[in-house]
Amino acid sequence: MSILIQLLLIGLVAGIAGGMFGIGGGAIMVPAMVLLMGLDQKLAIGTSIGAQILPIGLLGAIVYYENGNLNIRWALVIAIGLLVGNLIGAKVAQPISSETMKKLYGGFLLLIGLRYMLFR
Repeated sequence: MSILIQLLLIGLVAGIAGGMFGIGGGAIMVPAMVLLMGLDQKLAIGTSIGAQILPIGLLGAIVYYENGNLNIRWALVIAIGLLVGNLIGAKVAQPISSETMKKLYGGFLLLIGLRYMLFR
């Protein structure tokens, strides 16, 4: 799978989760870039922040950029997926009960945590 497709999918999934759960960068984009794409943790963090640059991560992105830990092109591609995915996630979440959303969110975070702890 090409890097462009991988980045778009990361942005889309993060956008959907952002629309559903109010999360995205740290819980989805960073682990996906580190665990699925093999990026360095700092590069993944910087790129995630860059994707969310307006207005969320501008100052943090500048620091990561100054230290060589931000791929601007990749951040922009992820941002496209975030824009579309956030709309989809928000629409999907509306008919789901709050209790079910809590369980889905908890399960998702548990899976990410286990993946980080048990596999490299």
